[in-house]
Amino acid sequence: MFRPLILAALIAAPAFAAPVQQAAPNVPEKRPAFAGQTRAEAVTAKTTLAVTEIATGLNKPWGVALLDKSRFLVSEKAASRLTIVAANGTKTPVSGTPATDTRNQGGMLGVANPGDGWIYWSYAEPREGGNGTAVARGHLVGSEMRDVQVIFRQMPTLDSAQHYGGRLVFPKDGTLIITLGDRSILPGRVQAQNLDSLIGKVVRVNRDGSIPKNNPFVNAPGARPEIWSYGNRNVQGAALDAKGRLWEVEHGPQGGDELNQIQMGRDYGWPTISYGEEYSGKPINDNASQAPEMEQPQYYWDPVIGPSGMIFHSGKGAPEFKGNIFVGGLRVQSLVRLVMDGDKVVGEQRLLTDRKERIRDVIEGPAGEMYLLTDAVDGKLLKVTPQK
Repeated sequence: MFRPLILAALIAAPAFAAPVQQAAPNVPEKRPAFAGQTRAEAVTAKTTLAVTEIATGLNKPWGVALLDKSRFLVSEKAASRLTIVAANGTKTPVSGTPATDTRNQGGMLGVANPGDGWIYWSYAEPREGGNGTAVARGHLVGSEMRDVQVIFRQMPTLDSAQHYGGRLVFPKDGTLIITLGDRSILPGRVQAQNLDSLIGKVVRVNRDGSIPKNNPFVNAPGARPEIWSYGNRNVQGAALDAKGRLWEVEHGPQGGDELNQIQMGRDYGWPTISYGEEYSGKPINDNASQAPEMEQPQYYWDPVIGPSGMIFHSGKGAPEFKGNIFVGGLRVQSLVRLVMDGDKVVGEQRLLTDRKERIRDVIEGPAGEMYLLTDAVDGKLLKVTPQK
């Protein structure tokens, strides 16, 4: 079903102006560590966008991958399944995938088709004593997943229904980056900076689940060799820039959503430092936002945007978007555009706000078109292109 919708024309701003209009920060006493770390100046794109609804009726879709020129693979979180979506909107469920724990934030999560013959997906795996994020791969034959292998399990097992992380990124070196969460509950949170745990981490494995020999803690006594970075809260978006470097967006508490450029072996501070506060309004730990040997976010949002899914745009079809970051905004119900100058955010824009839909994932197609998922029981797969 194709229903083109044209956004109102976006007029080029003469220069950077005031920040994007938003509410007051939750924690106004916390100050950025450097200029431009938050509330970048508002920008307006010259490119006018057209939105086409490819498919509707998806049950809480979470991740999308291109299978070929005319088909997509979508993870339906709440339905605990992968679904093939044709360009005409036809949906075909995939059989043969493991069961998931669908409570709250659980279910079927990230999905990827890196072109090596395997399909990879992450999910909330039910286990004795609780659950945890797991990653599996298989061969998609027709609408059946065959030769399924579980290649990664987040440990330890905890009984929580939140903060699974779940994005999958495939560097050119043949490895697999998996983003994880702190599981929300206090017994998980306190493990985020512990190297003997996979809670609150970004991890790196080979595509068969084995451990790369050059991981930062592979020879560290007592440390989990999968760890790539630690002190992460709940990473639901990740992408490689043009230099092949890993970036991620992660959910903060009340305030303090972050954009980080992830470097191997570094500590990103959670829960010792944060630009947010507890949902109760109480401070986190000693209310610090900076500490020695802990990385600062490249950018943060307070109040939060609820980031999920991200890309660095190639600029194909829209040269002004080259190198821009696009992030799905759940809380702000928009596609968030960040204009970069090197590693610094210099402008921000909220797109698709008129649709009032939570954006769960964003990927780029071969011609520079973007495909988005909306987070709803009647979720949609959207195609976003420059207006011709």
